Amino acid sequence: MQKQKMNRREFVAAGAGAGMLASSSVFGQGPNVIAVRSKPVIVAAGNGNRSKDKDGLTCVARAFKMMTAGSDVLDSVIAGVNIVELDPEDTSVGYGGLPNADGVVQLDSSVMHGPKKIGGCVASLEGVRTPSLVAQKVMEETDHVLLVGKGAQDFARMMGFTIEDDLNTPRSRAAWIEWKRRTDPLHYIPTDQRGLKVPGDMAALRERERAGLEVARQMAAEGWFDIEHLYGTINCNGVNSKGEVCGVTTTSGLAWKIPGRVGDSPILGAGLYVNNDIGAAGSTGRGELNLISLASFVCVEEMSRGKSPKDAGMAAIKRIKDMVIQKRLLDEKGEPNVGINFYLVNKKGEFAGVTLKNPNGRSTYAVCDENGPRSIPMDALLA
Repeated sequence: MQKQKMNRREFVAAGAGAGMLASSSVFGQGPNVIAVRSKPVIVAAGNGNRSKDKDGLTCVARAFKMMTAGSDVLDSVIAGVNIVELDPEDTSVGYGGLPNADGVVQLDSSVMHGPKKIGGCVASLEGVRTPSLVAQKVMEETDHVLLVGKGAQDFARMMGFTIEDDLNTPRSRAAWIEWKRRTDPLHYIPTDQRGLKVPGDMAALRERERAGLEVARQMAAEGWFDIEHLYGTINCNGVNSKGEVCGVTTTSGLAWKIPGRVGDSPILGAGLYVNNDIGAAGSTGRGELNLISLASFVCVEEMSRGKSPKDAGMAAIKRIKDMVIQKRLLDEKGEPNVGINFYLVNKKGEFAGVTLKNPNGRSTYAVCDENGPRSIPMDALLA
């Protein structure tokens, strides 16, 4: 069956036209509160404009269509990322995500509802293809924010989710087996890199890590997975015509991670942060850098001080750059050799996608507004 294509009519149909009319809302806090106009928009990581549902809509297109037809913003962005979570060809999220070092797919997710000022998260969740929906249930059905591991799975089962024995697809399992075949474990950092005075050959260590990265690049070049999916994640944020802001982040985490490793995605303030008076920000890339800087929170705080989404994101990226001093994370120029990205939207509907580096403009982020879904090159701090 030929997939339907999205057009402008779909955005303005079924009451969406009224939703497209900018309405008054509030931006900022305290005595300097000012009235602004909100332009509906959905902003997401690059894979938010790749996977498609049965109607041929991508994540951002599905979310925008639902939101402008009157659905809750959080319900809309979650429905969008569900498309990616359920896509077996996307090896960075949900079903078929690249597994941990033991070959087990462990998933993380967080959601935040701006108007309700609440959020929910799950981490190291096994057996559920759509962890974003479980995170939403944590938010709605419990007095907690974060559930992890077996407890998160037991909660999901109680909420009626199907628990599967294995979320690997033939593709993700084959990639894991190939990784096991090609490399030694690279997860545990030798003690000489922790600042302890123990014997160690730094040159040999750098060569080992370089070889490990080269294995990943080689496997990506051979089609085992997209190199961007080595870390993998999708963040999706939205604001409607009322100025209501919500967001979601969901991931299978770092490929071949230490079992139980949790990155930034399920941590509010790191992988996702929403302030309904200001806007939202979320992240993809090396989660450890985001965890030590709580950069999504920083993005929103910088917007609260009047910075544009782009400038706020660049401030967070620069903070991370200045924090990376470990030699194992630096290239020959002394600059970070890891990736970190942020996707931002403010209450007015202004948006940006920023990254540390974007050689050749290859990295993109996804946007959908009244002009339809599209992919835009990320703005980079470093050349």
